[in-house]
Amino acid sequence: MNKKILLLEDDTLLAQTLQELLSSQGYDVILASTGDEAAETSYENGFDLYIFDINVPDINGLDLLESLRDADDRTPTIFISALVDLNSIATAFKIGAEDYIKKPFFPEELLIRVDAKLKTKNATISYKDLEYDTQTKTLRKDGHVIALGEVQERLFDLFIHNISKVLTKEDLLDCLEKPSSIALRVAITKLKQTTGLDIKNLRGIGYIVE
Repeated sequence: MNKKILLLEDDTLLAQTLQELLSSQGYDVILASTGDEAAETSYENGFDLYIFDINVPDINGLDLLESLRDADDRTPTIFISALVDLNSIATAFKIGAEDYIKKPFFPEELLIRVDAKLKTKNATISYKDLEYDTQTKTLRKDGHVIALGEVQERLFDLFIHNISKVLTKEDLLDCLEKPSSIALRVAITKLKQTTGLDIKNLRGIGYIVE
């Protein structure tokens, strides 16, 4: 399955140039020219990477990413922008961007950075109808992205890396913000409901996904 990228760029020529370059390397690239269009597209599709310009119509790129992060969307994000002031750059990283490229730039420079984030060997773990990208922490069920909260994400990551291995209660409690037996049971129940993981409780021993 090709990695999917959402590119938000209102410069039509630049957007098409980047789309053609990234597509030539096997990426599926969907274009958006406004913040509203990008927001709607992100809600309807699952992506492995966002590439956002900042100064675009409607919602600017910074506000868009902040709203996505508030909605628990952890998709890795690269900003491409003509804004070179430290405040804009600092804000971008503060709200959760992984990278920031100042315009003008060589399209090949963006490709290098995209490859570094997405072309990692053996980065995907498949389990029944689930696909989990261990680098981007993106989880798909039947091809659709599932958003997990921070606690569930930590628990899922631990379980998926330890299929058929018994995890002790102590191992799992480390994933909780306020560790307790009740909180752990609630978190695991929610995780099972959200993902369909077959998590079994081995009384007095721990938990296992077979």
